Amino acid sequence: MRSAVILVGGEARRANGREKYFFTYGGQTFIERLLDSLGQVVDEIVIVARDPDQCRRFNDIANPKVRCIHDIRQGVGPIGGLHAGSIEANGELIFVSACDMPCIKPAIVSHLFDRIDDCDAAIPSWNMDMLEPLHAVYRRTALLQYLESPDSLSLRTMIRSISTCYVPVEELRGIDPELLTFTNINKIEDLERINADGP
Repeated sequence: MRSAVILVGGEARRANGREKYFFTYGGQTFIERLLDSLGQVVDEIVIVARDPDQCRRFNDIANPKVRCIHDIRQGVGPIGGLHAGSIEANGELIFVSACDMPCIKPAIVSHLFDRIDDCDAAIPSWNMDMLEPLHAVYRRTALLQYLESPDSLSLRTMIRSISTCYVPVEELRGIDPELLTFTNINKIEDLERINADGP
């Protein structure tokens, strides 16, 4: 079984306080696009919100593959979302995504699942200093073990602490030549730019 975890609990400070998962691109909200893309390659999708109130914003999603939970450890950033998501997920392999990546390609996700082999994580890598930890596949048991008592709140520290397969982004160009899968929308200006360019 393959799972996906989408982290939606950020404070959206760089987006003027607007919740990025409800931004629209190509006629769909970001969360709709993510659910459509990931639903093609995983058996279940766990949305991790920061609290029960935020979770209620996803009550209208009528998809039996999807459920929303909230952080168990509050206010610790993506590590908290990973912790809750890895506890909730049923699959041993979990694709983890941020909610502000509206162009994720199912074929890339599938490739990362295939690339993890015996490692604990398959992380796309631009170079050893520029990684994509929130567009990556992890082994659930490794996450649970590390996140029980993490050394820090840094994803980079976590990645260095487990057995990681670094997948060069150049390897992925054969599937996604422009590497659009890594499109990340942090600011309103970024949203305006991609909508001007069109899907």
